[in-house]
Amino acid sequence: MEAQEILANIAFTTSGALVDLVDKRVIVVLRDGRKLLGVLRSYDQFANLVLQDAVERIFLGHRYGDVPKGTFIVRGENVVLMGEIDLEKEENIPASIASSIPSTAVPQLLETLAAENEYKAKWEQRRAAVLRRERGFSGEGAEGDSY
Repeated sequence: MEAQEILANIAFTTSGALVDLVDKRVIVVLRDGRKLLGVLRSYDQFANLVLQDAVERIFLGHRYGDVPKGTFIVRGENVVLMGEIDLEKEENIPASIASSIPSTAVPQLLETLAAENEYKAKWEQRRAAVLRRERGFSGEGAEGDSY
């Protein structure tokens, strides 16, 4: 095997693996669950990213809306997953999987999402209270929760 062939088959495990994604449309999933789509313009050794024409895609059931963010800088430690988007497949997403909502309806989508998150937080608080009261679990950061 020639050196060039060997280098072509080496899988990068560092930020060097991102070199093929520069100037391509990517999706980035963050630690807090947000999904950003944009054109990867630059990155550094810490996998800090610069996304151009970025949008935050918000899902609610089988519907989604895009909130424009412009040029967006993402700290590398917040990236959970990143991948290239196939532009042809993105344009032809079947309605059974997901459907886009008009940009005028995005504020309503955000309100609905906020209400859903609030409901989930209250439900989780009630669940934790029941686990503590009836099952003997301790709360996070409570006595006996240290190493």
